[in-house]
Amino acid sequence: MRIVLVGNYPKDKQESMERFARMMEAGFKNAGHAVEIWRPSVCFGRPFKATTGGIAKWFGYLDKWLLYALVLRIKRLFAGADTLYHVCDHSNSFYVRHLPAERTSITCHDVLAIRGGLGYADAYAPASGFGRYMQRWILSNLLTAKKIACVSQFTLGQLTDLAQHKGKQPADWRVIHNGFNDDFSPVSKEESRELLKSVGVNIDEPYILHVGSRQLRKNRKMLIDMVHAAGDKYTGKIVYAGFEIEPALYAHAAQQGVKDRVIGVTKPPHKVLKALYSSSYAFVFPSLSEGFGWPVIEAQACGTPVIASSTAPMPEVSGGAALHADPLKPEAFASALAQLSDPAVRAKLLEDGKRNVTHFTPEIMMDAYESMLGIPTDNSKAGVQERNRSVALPQ
Repeated sequence: MRIVLVGNYPKDKQESMERFARMMEAGFKNAGHAVEIWRPSVCFGRPFKATTGGIAKWFGYLDKWLLYALVLRIKRLFAGADTLYHVCDHSNSFYVRHLPAERTSITCHDVLAIRGGLGYADAYAPASGFGRYMQRWILSNLLTAKKIACVSQFTLGQLTDLAQHKGKQPADWRVIHNGFNDDFSPVSKEESRELLKSVGVNIDEPYILHVGSRQLRKNRKMLIDMVHAAGDKYTGKIVYAGFEIEPALYAHAAQQGVKDRVIGVTKPPHKVLKALYSSSYAFVFPSLSEGFGWPVIEAQACGTPVIASSTAPMPEVSGGAALHADPLKPEAFASALAQLSDPAVRAKLLEDGKRNVTHFTPEIMMDAYESMLGIPTDNSKAGVQERNRSVALPQ
């Protein structure tokens, strides 16, 4: 079977979406299919390093929404009548209109920005004036897709709700959980000590870890508030990995009297990230809204106990193998942190987490995508397909 994956515009710097597209490419190739990734070419955006803001963003729009729409229509004429198409990122839903409806599918990673653009405060994703228009446009295009893979039951439910408000009837929409897009496994103490020394982290001092961006919905200040609430019950460090620590977060830490316990590790290499997960006292993920929540299972795979928000989809992704608390209540997170001093609680979380991550292998994910695309599979995959088949949607 020939499969075309439609990827993202390179200068938009969507690293997670690029990893997702590469994972799908590798998965389909391993299954014996002919697969390639089509991406919008950089023409108008060539003078800019990135097209993520300012005037550069508008030149990127010309490449993505004007030129590439024409390119897609031309390329599909030469691709063959049996070629299947999959748009890897729902923010590119506009491309669905330019591909054959019966042979095109798309992955919806979340509807947070869409709901934020529609005014839903619980998305914690406020949009600008033009952003509100853009998110409505993305939604209208997304709802034309006949086959949509949502990365969580929570995301499917939210998308279905939006569709019903628009008077749209869902077609073949189903849940396909993400698989790991890289190796995540425990790193030994010895190796971790050497790797983390270079980024200013001493594994002989306990630390709690957060991995993620500076977006409002990531709720990074919760780690500071929970440590302040914990008082003498937790005297270790707070490590933020991913985006650099913003001045406002440092100021909040100073106000709470814990600034000297805050460490930032900006964009760590993968080996360092694994070591950070593996040696942390706990991974803390107090996100206010997510479509899936990759770091939860990444931490579990590295043998680390997880404390995460009680809001969906975190319990769905954790498989119950985490401590969950209200992301607006630091005392609740501090209480969960205190529970980890009980060896029996830690041992159970680690054992349950190890079992939970077996549900998120790339093989399970790719089998489910083959099923959605209508690609024949052998009987040995029947159990996987049963677990991932289409969810019954309300009428």
